[in-house]
Amino acid sequence: MNPMCFPKPAPGSCPRAWQEPPSSFSEGPRPRLQLRESTLPALTQTLAPTPTSSPVLPGSAMDSATKDEMQPSLPPGSSCPGPEWPEQERAEQLARGAALKWASGIFYRPEQLARLGQYHSREVQRTCSLEARIKSVVQSYLEGVKTGVWQLAQAFEAVQGTREALDQAHGLLQGMVEATETLKPLREQVAQHRQLQVLSQLLPRLRAVPAAVAHTRTLIGAQRLLEAYVCLRELEQLQEETWAPLGGLELPVFEGLGPLAEALGQAVEAAAGVAGRLAREDPALLVAAVRVAEVDARHTTSLELPPRDWQRRCLQALQEGLERTHFGTPLLLEPGALAGWLEALRVALPAELATAEALVAPCCPPHYKVVRLWAHTLHSGLRRCLQQLLEGPKLGAADAFALLHWTLHVYLGPEMMGSLELGPEADVSQLEPLLTPENIEQLEAMFVTQIQVNVAQWLQKALDGEVAEWNREQEPGTDSSGFYHSPLPAIVLQILEENIRVTSLVSESLQRRVHGMALSELGTFLRSFSDALIRFSRDHIRGEAMAPHYVPYLLATLNYQSALSSSVSVLQPDGAASGDLAPVEAGLDELQRRICRLVLEALLAELQPRLCPTPPPSPCSKLCPRAGGCRAQSCWTMYASGRCASARISGECGILQSSFSWLRRSARWYCSTYVR
Repeated sequence: MNPMCFPKPAPGSCPRAWQEPPSSFSEGPRPRLQLRESTLPALTQTLAPTPTSSPVLPGSAMDSATKDEMQPSLPPGSSCPGPEWPEQERAEQLARGAALKWASGIFYRPEQLARLGQYHSREVQRTCSLEARIKSVVQSYLEGVKTGVWQLAQAFEAVQGTREALDQAHGLLQGMVEATETLKPLREQVAQHRQLQVLSQLLPRLRAVPAAVAHTRTLIGAQRLLEAYVCLRELEQLQEETWAPLGGLELPVFEGLGPLAEALGQAVEAAAGVAGRLAREDPALLVAAVRVAEVDARHTTSLELPPRDWQRRCLQALQEGLERTHFGTPLLLEPGALAGWLEALRVALPAELATAEALVAPCCPPHYKVVRLWAHTLHSGLRRCLQQLLEGPKLGAADAFALLHWTLHVYLGPEMMGSLELGPEADVSQLEPLLTPENIEQLEAMFVTQIQVNVAQWLQKALDGEVAEWNREQEPGTDSSGFYHSPLPAIVLQILEENIRVTSLVSESLQRRVHGMALSELGTFLRSFSDALIRFSRDHIRGEAMAPHYVPYLLATLNYQSALSSSVSVLQPDGAASGDLAPVEAGLDELQRRICRLVLEALLAELQPRLCPTPPPSPCSKLCPRAGGCRAQSCWTMYASGRCASARISGECGILQSSFSWLRRSARWYCSTYVR
């Protein structure tokens, strides 16, 4: 501890040992050291902490009892008192060590002992100042404690007074409770007297309640809803008048009011459920039902009854009745009957909306928005009915096409929801689509799949009929120009073109699907036609089925291929990519090359025996005309170019004209084909 922080000591407060003059300082170093050792314990004892529980002022006198209490008890076997706390002992040790260290440093040399008196007096002053400050602090603490004790005494006296007052109040309350217990029978008698008084006043009206209930039921059965509601309100008002005075007690005479109100609510719902018919036949009944629902919605009652909510029930009955009229029965249609049902809806739904706007709307409040309610209810019912239809058995191609066309064009067209006569109050712009994109995708795939099966069957039947004609005894038919002709190209193109054209009435996506299907089926048909032609030629060459007019029918198929190539562009819709026909054109070119090869093989087979004897032809003679000899080639070229028009052909080979009589009907076309 820094000794400079202590104030100056008060006069007369220093210890007596420090105030005595140092008489033995001149005896040498040893006496000085003894004096220093005797002085340091006093300084250490002065700086040592004192217990706060019993402060002792410096210089103050203590009685023997107080000193005995403050003295710590000595343990057995100890001859000197020890410190009261371990912290005090450590503080004393530190203080003594610091003092010894300081004194040994200051008085290390004998010449420094001359200033011992000055150091002594200065330390005495500091010690006195510290004792004075401690005294003043302890005195202020004692004064605060005295004030606190006095305040606690005052507060304790106030608490005691309050407690006594509370005890008195509690006693008074106990007495009042006992008094009220004695008055409880009297209060019960008063309540019963009041109830009897009310019942005596209302007794004539209460006796008439059963008759009023029966009369109200009669009015409900006669559909006089307004009068029935007035009677019901009078009965409920009488029930309210008796309910409060009786303390919430419900009389048995009013037990029939609940079923009576429910019967009236059901009558209101029934009238609202046939609003369209009532608007035409009995609008007064519809107006009465709506007014009852509206008046009851504004009515409040003190009875603890569940809300009737007739207004919501009336609106719900309007919607359910409208849906039941048009979509109540399950839709079980025969295949192909869906178009008739959709046509009936096309006539019925606009008529229903017109009825709602002209007849039902004037019978209802404006906030009902009858036209909008009708339009949205019919739309939601139709949408749900169509969803059930799609979830049922698979539709046929005709039904799928009719449903797509009706939902995408007729329903939103000017004949139905897009009609100009339908005002803006219908709010048809907020209607959801009848069919979702997934439904449209499902119907289009269903239609294309079934149409593809039908087209494949039709084309196969046409091909079978054409192949059957190749083995006939008659030659192929001819056109007006004398060329061999077959109706098969017109049949094929007509079948495919009609399907593509009809689907354009529905949507572009369906047209693209059908167009791709048509080209795919046409390619399949061309491959099947080519395979049938190969089988026909193979059977003829092998002699298994000799065709009487083999080459003429080959030429007829060549004319058929030419007609198909020139007319296949009709299958290309507007806006389609030009490369879509490339696979079909490649198939037609391949068919043309195959037919030409078969014709050349037949010609060489007939010309070979009539030529001059030549070595046997090589295996490639059936594929190349020049392999049969230049003489046969020259004769063939002369006839093909038109230079063999006379009755006889003069040439080195001497071939008769009868050998080429079957080529005359198709010479013009075949010349252009062969020369090319």
